[in-house]
Amino acid sequence: MNSIVKYFTGTDSMTDQVIATDMLLSAKTGIQNYAIALTETATPEIKAVLRKHLDEAITAHEQITAYMVQNGFYHPHDIREQAKIDLNNAVTALNIP
Repeated sequence: MNSIVKYFTGTDSMTDQVIATDMLLSAKTGIQNYAIALTETATPEIKAVLRKHLDEAITAHEQITAYMVQNGFYHPHDIREQAKIDLNNAVTALNIP
C-alpha cells in the first residue's frame, strides 16, 4: 500500500498487526476444517495426509500467535489489554474514509 494512503487512513502502524491477525484467523479456520475433514474420512491414507496437514496448521498457528504476542499485537492472557487493542482497532477501522 502507498505510504501516503497508509498515513491518511491511519493504517501505517497497523499493517503488520492486520496481516498477522488475518493469518491467525485463517490458521484457526484451517485447523477447524482439517479436524472436521479428519473425522469425515474413512481411508487410512487420507487420514494420514489430513493429520499431517492438521499438525502443520497447528504449528503455524503457534508461530503466528508467538509473533503477535512478541510484538504486542495479541494478549491471550490479559483480557483487559486485549479488549483495549480490539477497541482501538475497531475505532481505527471506523475512521477509515
